[in-house]
Amino acid sequence: MQIDTDFDAGNITLISLEDPSRITLEIETDAGAEHSQWFYFRVRGAAGQDCCFCLINASKASYPKGWINYQAVACEDGERWFRVPTTYEDGELRISHTPNSDTVRYAYFVPYDFARHQALIADSATHIGVATRHLGDTLDGRPLDALVVDPVDGTTPNKTAWIIARQHPGETMAEWWVEGFIARLLDPSDATAKRLRQALRFFIVPNMNPDGSVRGHLRCNAIGANLNREWATPTMARSPEVLVVRDAMDQSGVAFCLDVHGDEALPYNFISAAEGIPGWTPRLHALTESFKESYEQANPDFQRVRGYPETRPNNANMTMCSNQIAQRFDCLAMTLEMPFKDNANAPEPTEGWSPARSRQLGRSALDALAAVVDTL
Repeated sequence: MQIDTDFDAGNITLISLEDPSRITLEIETDAGAEHSQWFYFRVRGAAGQDCCFCLINASKASYPKGWINYQAVACEDGERWFRVPTTYEDGELRISHTPNSDTVRYAYFVPYDFARHQALIADSATHIGVATRHLGDTLDGRPLDALVVDPVDGTTPNKTAWIIARQHPGETMAEWWVEGFIARLLDPSDATAKRLRQALRFFIVPNMNPDGSVRGHLRCNAIGANLNREWATPTMARSPEVLVVRDAMDQSGVAFCLDVHGDEALPYNFISAAEGIPGWTPRLHALTESFKESYEQANPDFQRVRGYPETRPNNANMTMCSNQIAQRFDCLAMTLEMPFKDNANAPEPTEGWSPARSRQLGRSALDALAAVVDTL
């Protein structure tokens, strides 16, 4: 039996492989930081063996409560990912599985590798009215690209919407969500998409943190910066990803911004709003509530009951994207959270929360945006 991580987003350290019933592993921390939780490794030569993979430092992860009622994902054919029995006991995350294939991969959530990301950018840019804008380079020298989506008739709307995802690279469901959002937005037969493209110029950044994604990080970039705590004072030395995006926002203006994430502990899809900013107004409150209500109507996988506690007035963390952008542009800016586990309101035991459901939630976001577009 062999265990390795020689691929994009790989993350694990092998401690002991002597006993298949107790293979000990450790999750690696993000470079230059203290965060850890993302894991992704490949096992070869284990077909037919009853294996227990014990991640012995799970209690030291950034969000140990995220392991409660969590099930890891596995893939044996290179395509289909499914949940496997997983327990959190004595500070260890234990994944129990008898592989049917000689090669199997295990991960915290279904990975979204850099090759797929590049293909998403390239394929989307082949559509009429879509262009690629190179915003800048990451600290590891990777391109940070945005898709600019205009109406197919060549006009330019006077309002701009920004969609960004994967500030935290381990939250791969965010880019699966973007994939669904883009697919519908670029569908020439979709009337809602056509209406939105006539009303808004879209800037879409499917992956804000390519370095962390390739390195197998949970939350940070190449030097340990948590990008969603960099929006007040980003620098080229520490957080160029945020600086070049925020500069581009300053140039384009922002009427709508959605920052797409995943939450380790909560088994729900929900919106975190900017109600704590100094510039919060009845108008922004009404827009937020209308968007959330319409999203729930469009897709019952989204809900409005569970989520983070509301922030008290004037107590917003202004280093975070949605708060900084809502205040900076007096616009509707929100954070969307999706689960690593499953949607507790509509569980799916085989796959849990999945890329397919993330994509569908991305498609449904167009209906929610259409409900507020005329009042942005």
